Amino acid sequence: MEAEKDVLILAIESSCDETAAAVVKNGREVLSNVISSQIALHTLYGGVVPEIASRKHIEKINDVIQEALKKAMVSLGDLDAVGVTYGPGLVGALLVGVAEAKAISYAAGLPLIGVHHIEGHISANYIEHKELEPPFVCLVVSGGHTHLVVVKDYGVYEIIGKTRDDAAGEAFDKVARAIGLGYPGGPKIDKVSKEGNPDAIHFPRAKVEDSPYDFSFSGVKSAVLNHINGCRMKGETIVQADIAASFQKAVCEVLVSHALEAVRAYQIPKLALAGGVASNSELRFMMKEACRKEGIPLYYPSPVLCTDNAAMIGAAAYFEYRRGVRHGLDLNAVPNLKLGER
Repeated sequence: MEAEKDVLILAIESSCDETAAAVVKNGREVLSNVISSQIALHTLYGGVVPEIASRKHIEKINDVIQEALKKAMVSLGDLDAVGVTYGPGLVGALLVGVAEAKAISYAAGLPLIGVHHIEGHISANYIEHKELEPPFVCLVVSGGHTHLVVVKDYGVYEIIGKTRDDAAGEAFDKVARAIGLGYPGGPKIDKVSKEGNPDAIHFPRAKVEDSPYDFSFSGVKSAVLNHINGCRMKGETIVQADIAASFQKAVCEVLVSHALEAVRAYQIPKLALAGGVASNSELRFMMKEACRKEGIPLYYPSPVLCTDNAAMIGAAAYFEYRRGVRHGLDLNAVPNLKLGER
């Protein structure tokens, strides 16, 4: 029996403030993964400025792709397809990646595959866990999204829970700003929390009535702001590390409890983490402990594959490619693209 031909995909990611390109083989082997970050630039403004992000993507994208091809030691002629994030994200930023992917697809005669950004985050787990196959439950936690997803098959998803207001990462950023840590909030709260007492302040753990898997983080964010205002009015010291640690514990406890409830209810004894907040050390620790107690296998990518990157887009594009998904040159950026939409 003849062995199946290797499938090489050039992947492009530009949904927010990372310009990234990667070459991925057979959906699980990363030949190159190049990321040009704009964090230092946006830190000046306390958050991502969409117009600046778009301009920087235009400046960097050709160099990033050339470097990805060079590191993988392949040319356009060796590739089988081009995969690109086409949503959700910042529309101007997405358009840069989509336009570039369409140009390469047309010039090199390669199939074009549009990839959902969240599908990319979920697929990052396939890269580092070669044995992982659907079905499994995945908790996606990032700056813009908090989803509980049942991954029924490659490219087949059922969203069973999502945030009603702020995403977890968004809440981290807002709280970090409020306690004077600045941007990016997630890594800074994670770091300073190690010096604080997570039981110093009790912040609320929200439950959404009639929706056991939905999340709400605006309440805990407001509770932090109220605590800070209360301290100022009473002339009490604001202990930055204690607030950060107590807030982080409140968010992580909700994420862990919802995810485990879903694993039990759906009787799928496999759980994966995905998204930028999945690199949070407290979330990983609490989730590992909870899964260990219940004998549930837990999967999560390395931090570099949790934050935005193109390798995860290449992994997702491969499974779409195998399913026969192809997009035309009319592919457009869809900033509010829903998971599972085509």
